[in-house]
Amino acid sequence: MKNLILVTGLLALLGWGCNSQPNNAVNTKPVGTLPNVVLIMADDLGYNDLGCYGNTTIKTPNIDRMARFGTRLTDYHSNGVVCSPTRASLMTGLYPQEAGVEGVITAKGHRDRGMDPDKFTLAEYLKDSGYATALFGKWHLGYKPEFGPNVQGFDQFVGFVSGNVDYFSHIDQEGYEDWWNNQKLQKEAGYLTDLITGKALEYMEERNKDNPFFLYLAHGAPHSPYQGPNDKADRTVGGDFPIQGSREDKVNAYKEMIEALDRSVGGVLDYLEKNGLAENTLVIFCSDNGGTRNLGSNAPFSGYKSQVYEGGHRVPAIFYWKDKISPGESGELAMSMDLFPTITSLMGLEVPKDLSGKDFSGIFAQEKADQKNEERTVFWRFKNQAAARKGNWKLVKIDGEAKLYNLSTDIKETTDVKEEFPDVFQELNRAYEEWEFGLNEETILT
Repeated sequence: MKNLILVTGLLALLGWGCNSQPNNAVNTKPVGTLPNVVLIMADDLGYNDLGCYGNTTIKTPNIDRMARFGTRLTDYHSNGVVCSPTRASLMTGLYPQEAGVEGVITAKGHRDRGMDPDKFTLAEYLKDSGYATALFGKWHLGYKPEFGPNVQGFDQFVGFVSGNVDYFSHIDQEGYEDWWNNQKLQKEAGYLTDLITGKALEYMEERNKDNPFFLYLAHGAPHSPYQGPNDKADRTVGGDFPIQGSREDKVNAYKEMIEALDRSVGGVLDYLEKNGLAENTLVIFCSDNGGTRNLGSNAPFSGYKSQVYEGGHRVPAIFYWKDKISPGESGELAMSMDLFPTITSLMGLEVPKDLSGKDFSGIFAQEKADQKNEERTVFWRFKNQAAARKGNWKLVKIDGEAKLYNLSTDIKETTDVKEEFPDVFQELNRAYEEWEFGLNEETILT
């Protein structure tokens, strides 16, 4: 049985605090005055796949608008280099390994496994604080209902639980139907991105207006199969089909998928504005890992999805809150696990102490726009790869071979400088070993 966490806090429009507070405080703030949260996560979207991050081919005017009037983060990282670990960190505020999910929860090999339901999630925290909670889109933290969103704090869930589905038939990569309304399978027509968007807009329109809401839009785009809005279904139940889709022109399919995603973001932003909710709603956009090797653009970084080089985990992230967050950009190092404490802080709630993620909400306060928090060391691990970073120094281990990179002069991670900076190398290597030693390996799904 999970403990109910009672929370308190006062939302400050300037100078939001960054310090964790006791978990057992009483929430003295009227529920109806709490701000709303909309969290939009793309899937396999590369750092350079958006106009506001330098792409000149793919048109993303709505996400660009978000960046123009919000804060664009340039040093934001997914905790995982693939889907499931990042989603576990987002939900728990922990490293993926601490949440028990280091690898992909696959449709073929892990249908009976998932993230431990006893892990306390952001959705549960907000629900306990008086929020209505809804997830539309991708879960990917367990296939069976006992691992699903409804037991992890979401009042309402419509979407899919596997890593990817056909954008039209909603069948997963193993040939199973995978479109759920809470804990029941259902058939529903529609292009995946548009369907998720429609559910979100319908939810905001029909919700109980007396309660604040936490709305999590977890898009499938632009993850494979590569299908644009005008394509057709490839997958059938139990059928034999190409996993990435039958369309040969995958470059343009990828472009169409991101542009459909952008229209979705525009629809949400427009709804908030037209209904007088923009001033009371924090909107966050991010990606779950870097772009894929052949289609995603992670420039100017090296590496791609599934790698611990920067291109595998440095991803777009934008915070927008009309009249609350000033336009600009921040080079603050931030990660997926930081969203739990940062969101709770921005909502004026107490930040739990027992999270690995750090509250970086202070960077959004006007008088702290150029402020950076104290440097910390952060870690990644996936299969035979590992990385540790502190400031501009980054340790990368592949098959046990360790190299040191100086990101301030070598953003592409091409030149090993451990011989020139042995003290830095030893410090980072020791920090990584201590972090890894502290993990409970028996509980980690890899």
